[in-house]
Amino acid sequence: MYTPGLRSAEAEKWVGTHVLPVWRSAGCTNAATSGAPPFVHPPPQRSSPEAYSGGYSAPPGAPPGGGYGGGYGGHQSYGGGPPGYAGGPGPGGFAPAPAGPPPGADPQLWSWFTAVDTDRSGHISVHELQKALINGDWSPFDLDTVKLLMSIFDTDRSGTIGFNEFAGLWKYIKDWQNVFRHFDRDRSGSIDSRELHEALRQFGYNLSPQLLQLVERKYDVRTKGTGAGVRPDLEGITFDRFVRACVVIKQVTEAFQRLDTDRDGWVQINYDQFMETVLSLP
Repeated sequence: MYTPGLRSAEAEKWVGTHVLPVWRSAGCTNAATSGAPPFVHPPPQRSSPEAYSGGYSAPPGAPPGGGYGGGYGGHQSYGGGPPGYAGGPGPGGFAPAPAGPPPGADPQLWSWFTAVDTDRSGHISVHELQKALINGDWSPFDLDTVKLLMSIFDTDRSGTIGFNEFAGLWKYIKDWQNVFRHFDRDRSGSIDSRELHEALRQFGYNLSPQLLQLVERKYDVRTKGTGAGVRPDLEGITFDRFVRACVVIKQVTEAFQRLDTDRDGWVQINYDQFMETVLSLP
């Protein structure tokens, strides 16, 4: 059952500084992007104890460069080709150079956007975004997490994200990196059960031991199955799954609170209400 967590003054200050901006930045299409990009240090090796958190990696064809948990070294540009033949299109060659950044856009952020937009459509698809996102151990982002991020920032419901939506997503991931680093106390690159309990407690979610175990089993990278997201060699919850777990718990709790009108921790709903609640969740 959801009960507000009791926080110390120090914890309250930290949550207000680092956690609440994460919640508030979801869906923000005019997020501030000034300053250095979130991945400015050389990427750690997979075996390094500092290899934690995650972020953007260079997609195929992007220029070389490092970053914390992956990053771009600069902006990929294409030279202009010769003009087309009179009376018809040219013979082909390089794709047209992408248009310049929108007025007032951060040039650094625009260069990242164009690097992720590999098909030069002016929008980023879920598969392009997944190719650009990696965890600190170089494992790819879980596809369900990428879809969740898309659902949050695809504000026009086009199935893709444009530059303004990408700007909000960029800041969102930067904020979550800080949250992850704070709770990954042993710098293992993943969140263990103790760290998960502390994170959720500071967020205000006092889950029972049974629910905590269920969350661990659902989001642990050793979850049974196959595919890129399953990591039998790593214990705990990686950056991408930690973000998804926290966002889902928040959204499920808010769905319950909308039904719990008298705030007593109990609801009585019919089948249609239950199905509507479940199907509206990520």
